[in-house]
Amino acid sequence: MRELGLTQATAHAILTTLCDRGWLTRDPADKMFSLGPALSLVAERADVSRPMTQAAREAAQQLSHELGYPGSVVERVGDAMVITGYEEADVRQRPVTGDRIPYAPPFGVAFAAWDTQEQQRAWVQRAAAGNAALTRRLEQVLARTRERGFDVDWTTPALAQAAQVVGTLQRDGMPAHVRKIMDQLVVEYTTIGFLSDDDPAREARPIATIAAPVFSHRRRVALIVCVHPFRALTSRQVSSIGRRLTRAATTVSTRSASLVV
Repeated sequence: MRELGLTQATAHAILTTLCDRGWLTRDPADKMFSLGPALSLVAERADVSRPMTQAAREAAQQLSHELGYPGSVVERVGDAMVITGYEEADVRQRPVTGDRIPYAPPFGVAFAAWDTQEQQRAWVQRAAAGNAALTRRLEQVLARTRERGFDVDWTTPALAQAAQVVGTLQRDGMPAHVRKIMDQLVVEYTTIGFLSDDDPAREARPIATIAAPVFSHRRRVALIVCVHPFRALTSRQVSSIGRRLTRAATTVSTRSASLVV
């Protein structure tokens, strides 16, 4: 700060803005700043400075080729998630990166499931907003995801779009019976991608995403590695893919932890 002639308040404001934009990230434990995921979108050649992301991309690419489904890497930037790697099974397809997804139900389960209790509550309330039934449902989803080790999401792109639209609608001034209908729609769209293990629809509806967390050396979810079948799968197929994905994510976690001095 002395070299730049900045006050502490000004420097903090600049760093906060850089974090909000994804150029930097701040570790909640030691408060240290490091390069953020947004840099990968404009400087892919600089991946040597972010070995975990590079290793995750390699894993997503390998999974895509092995399984025949698109693979992706997703990182958190504040209250949003950013796709920082996307691989098609067909190598002729150019990877698509940069899409931002709100970090709120039904999105981000693989991040929230292993977060602190305080952060889990914050994630739940971004959709539940005091709705006790929806709160319980989302808490069950997080618990089941931790138990299973990976997330399974049946939220198709069309359903995701509908969920975002319904979630942004203002209910103030609406008649009570309309607000009740809107609240029910929020519950339905928020949880429609989460099916219980005994739900017969599991093997009839296409799966949008199977995701596993990659942990930092501090045992926090640094990013998630995903595959996107976009087709119906049997429970056995889901479990097989989930185990394969979890092994790949664990390998990335271990490999990255070994690089930490």
